[in-house]
Amino acid sequence: SDLRYGAGLPVLTSGPEEEKLRPACGRLLHVDDLGRIEGWSEWLRETSSRIPDSTSPRRSRLLRMLVASVADQALSNTTTLEEGFAILRQHPQVCAELLQLLESLRSRVNHLPLTWRPDVPLTIHARYTSKEILAAVGVGTNAKVAPWQSGVFWVPSAQTDLLAFTLDKTSGEFSPTTSYKDRAISRELIQWESQSSTRADSKTGLRYRQHVARGTSVLLFARLCTDDRAFWFLGPATYVSHESERPMSIIWHLDHLLP
Repeated sequence: SDLRYGAGLPVLTSGPEEEKLRPACGRLLHVDDLGRIEGWSEWLRETSSRIPDSTSPRRSRLLRMLVASVADQALSNTTTLEEGFAILRQHPQVCAELLQLLESLRSRVNHLPLTWRPDVPLTIHARYTSKEILAAVGVGTNAKVAPWQSGVFWVPSAQTDLLAFTLDKTSGEFSPTTSYKDRAISRELIQWESQSSTRADSKTGLRYRQHVARGTSVLLFARLCTDDRAFWFLGPATYVSHESERPMSIIWHLDHLLP
């Protein structure tokens, strides 16, 4: 859109928050599953600023992933999802560029969709930003998604532990206490280290070890380096064993083999 405007080519009418929303287009290059591409394209073609049909939790969360990703800089902590979607619809040129981008990204999808739960719009082996992950599992209710500051996040409402980690720690702001030894042992086993303060018999440590008996879930997300905005969703995992504590070195067994 900026290039077209600079070259004097036609662009659609600018919205009130154009400078805040337009850069978001370049932050969606990681989108690589048909659920987001088809769902988001459907809503971006809407001609009304009214919120589209999102009666199911999955569709509502999928819409929130779009609004939070694109309109984040224009949202307040109290902006509702309907208000956030209306802000997005006020920017026809942004919507037009996003539709073109999503159509281009469709050709990059190179994995089979694997659904975890019907109410959670996450596709196993697709990539997601932290905002999308939290929106997908239902953290918060308004359009804006709170920041995820660490690599672990317990979601009581979903009874789910989210574990996100970076494999290559040679770059980024990793201290000796946060350079956790996270790696793939094989296509089905992941070695992961907890936060440095976690004891094996603490509330968190016991939840990791006893999650099957308690009926809670553990979801793993990985990225290669800190420059990557998005994490690959490795899917649900099951506790196998652990060594030491503070941090705990845990072996997780993936439900789905790494591609």
